[in-house]
Amino acid sequence: MSQSLRRKVSNWALTSFFVFAGVMHFVHPEWFLRAMPPYIPFPLEMVFISGVFEVLGGIGVQVHAARKFAGYGLIALLIAVFPVNIHMALHPEVFPQFPAVALYVRLLFQPLFILWVWSSAIRDQS
Repeated sequence: MSQSLRRKVSNWALTSFFVFAGVMHFVHPEWFLRAMPPYIPFPLEMVFISGVFEVLGGIGVQVHAARKFAGYGLIALLIAVFPVNIHMALHPEVFPQFPAVALYVRLLFQPLFILWVWSSAIRDQS
């Protein structure tokens, strides 16, 4: 598979991942509200705002002129929501459908997602 084709496949996968995740913020906001740490103000609004930015960032990856900007935005979003992932790991009782260890393992995926966005949407873009 050529580098160009790999990049296109990665970009489409990235778009699909973030658009799907963003839409889920509107379809099942109650799930995201349970994950929200109590110190974050306006939790419902934050769920919707993060959903909007996930959708916009995912779509932005497909727009050549916006790709780098979208990539940096998605990385910022991944960093911004990391405290939510930590909160989930520290409170597994709120998510009995997941083994507690899975909530900790999930934390390891955040740097991998950041690397994916960087390599797909930002690095070597011309």
